[in-house]
Amino acid sequence: MKHNVGEFLFGRAPQTSLPERVSDAITRQQSNSEQLIGWVQLLLVTIFGTLYAIAPKTAMNEGFHPVPWALALYFLFTFSRLALSYRINLPAPVLTLSVIADISLLMVLIWSFHIQYMQPASFYLKAPTMMYVFIFISLRALRFDPRYILLAGASAAIGWLVLVLYVLWSEGGHSMITRNYVTYLTSNSILIGAEVDKIISIVMVSGVLAIAVLRAQRSFRRAVAEEIAAQDLSRFVSREVAHRITHADQQIRPGDGEAVNATVMFTDIEGFSTVSETLSPTELAQMLNEYFCATSAVIEKFGGVITQFQGDAMLITFNAVKPDPNHGENAVRTALEIQHLCETTTFCHGGKLKTRCGINTGDIIVGAIGSENRLTFTVHGDTVNIAARLEPLNKQFGTYILVAETTRAQCDGPLASTGWTQRGDVTVRGRSQPTPIFSTDYRKHDDVFAPNLTGITTS
Repeated sequence: MKHNVGEFLFGRAPQTSLPERVSDAITRQQSNSEQLIGWVQLLLVTIFGTLYAIAPKTAMNEGFHPVPWALALYFLFTFSRLALSYRINLPAPVLTLSVIADISLLMVLIWSFHIQYMQPASFYLKAPTMMYVFIFISLRALRFDPRYILLAGASAAIGWLVLVLYVLWSEGGHSMITRNYVTYLTSNSILIGAEVDKIISIVMVSGVLAIAVLRAQRSFRRAVAEEIAAQDLSRFVSREVAHRITHADQQIRPGDGEAVNATVMFTDIEGFSTVSETLSPTELAQMLNEYFCATSAVIEKFGGVITQFQGDAMLITFNAVKPDPNHGENAVRTALEIQHLCETTTFCHGGKLKTRCGINTGDIIVGAIGSENRLTFTVHGDTVNIAARLEPLNKQFGTYILVAETTRAQCDGPLASTGWTQRGDVTVRGRSQPTPIFSTDYRKHDDVFAPNLTGITTS
């Protein structure tokens, strides 16, 4: 019950703490906020001084005038703290004393009015300057820390209570107390209920502001944590998949998916087992990282999305999670440039890595599969199965790019009419219907494709 009430009032607390780099960024932002608070308070004291300077000085004490001194002291304090905030990140004890000093100086300024104008102490209880208390309290919301809002509110409530008690003491009893509202407004009489209302208002405003800031703070921290999780997730899956997962209107459940017409490409490194035998695990990892970095740049260039890594193999989709009206042609261009990249690049540790590609176009299902507690976001369907079977068939034909008829038919212009070798109708393993397939090579598209080759190289 206690937990439910707390969550109802203050919002749901973030489940995890923020990384240190984010906490440091928030601290820097709060430091900037303290500077902003200092500038606003400097503006306020300037307004105080200006109003005092232009106000008529009638019926004033001919001797000591405390208001200018109080204003000067407050200006000096505000200016000093503002200058200090630009030199250091003000620690909590300094901020605490600063908040108390702000309110105390304001109360001293209000208290000095009855001396300045030679009136009974009850005179200052009706000073409109009291309204600045709420400005000082609300200024603390700029720091995004409810503790200092509550501290300012508590200081103001106690400060005003002290002023009321001083009035009662200075008047020597209850002679100035009245229950008549008209008398209260038209004289220096004291209406206890009015002063209690002011204190209650200070406390309520401070409490509401503190709750609002705490709720916003918790929402902000949850949002930052989720944003960091999404950024980290995009390092393990594609940005498009991460965005789809984190921005879904409803929580993704097993079996959720949609049917789209897309192109699927499977890639695999030729003779990777042989390469692995000659390298240490560290060297192999370095080579693979270099290879994936280079091929990922090509895939991204043509709008492809790496949906899945599996060892040295990749599952790449076009128009599955990112719109691409020319998905078939872009998949072929990706395969051609990857082949060119592998032919012309020597990866670290002397690695030459040739890549086989199998490509197919058709209807697929894009979505999540697995259990409630463990999901994977992938694509599946007959189109995917055919693309997966075409990739190893390259070994049979001595090729590096095999494409189904449905994909070749999507190619436009010269890319569609030249550079293709028909390999007949092949019944791939696991299917009864034959699939017309074609092979191609980047060398056969020099007149069409060469201008688009990036010539990516790596050390």
